[in-house]
Amino acid sequence: MSDAFASQTKKLEAVTKLKARRQAILKKSQEKRNEKRMIIFKRAETYVKQYRAAERQLVALRRQAKKGENFFREPEAKLAIVIRLKGLIGVSPKLRKILQLLRLRQIHNAVFVRLTPATRQMLRLV
Repeated sequence: MSDAFASQTKKLEAVTKLKARRQAILKKSQEKRNEKRMIIFKRAETYVKQYRAAERQLVALRRQAKKGENFFREPEAKLAIVIRLKGLIGVSPKLRKILQLLRLRQIHNAVFVRLTPATRQMLRLV
């Protein structure tokens, strides 16, 4: 009987140590997760501040142009979504290559494209 009791107490001690270790690991991981979330939140706040400042600057420029009876040219888009609507039948090889470069291989595919001078020229040809 004493061997069974001793083995049960050993097992109980091992289980309590394991639980304590797991709790410590869990607590550390939660603290790390909270720190990481705070860093991400602060980074997002800085982005919001930047976007709001840019928006305010655009409004101020529009008002200044209106007040001085000048023109304000809106900034051009930096991103476009391109959708393919037609097939390849009767399309020149150059246009096929452009569609391939834009990753528009099938009808009704769409991609987001950063508008650079090169992509603008490709979109004009397509």
